[in-house]
Amino acid sequence: MTALLWLIVCVALVLGLAYWYTRLMAGQGRFGPGAGGLEVRGQLPLGREQRVVLVQAGERWLLLGATASQITLLAELTPEEAAQWQKGPPAQKDAPSFGEAFLNLMKQKKERR
Repeated sequence: MTALLWLIVCVALVLGLAYWYTRLMAGQGRFGPGAGGLEVRGQLPLGREQRVVLVQAGERWLLLGATASQITLLAELTPEEAAQWQKGPPAQKDAPSFGEAFLNLMKQKKERR
């Protein structure tokens, strides 16, 4: 019975130390967002396992192509170019609803006759 109690205490101690260590390292910026001065600022999925990623590494901005098997540097951007890329495409007019699009199509079809 004593051996089982010591086993439970040891397992709890190991789990507690592991939790404490990960919290300590996260507080120092070694894990998680911004680790080592790296931060993903935006990404655009291109396919199932393909994407373009904008990464800020200190003062440098990198445009990377990422697949399941590799990461490729596509370009190094200036801060101004990176800001433009983060904004995304200019705002577009809202698309018509299905009903409006259908009515417009029917009107165009009647005008052709």
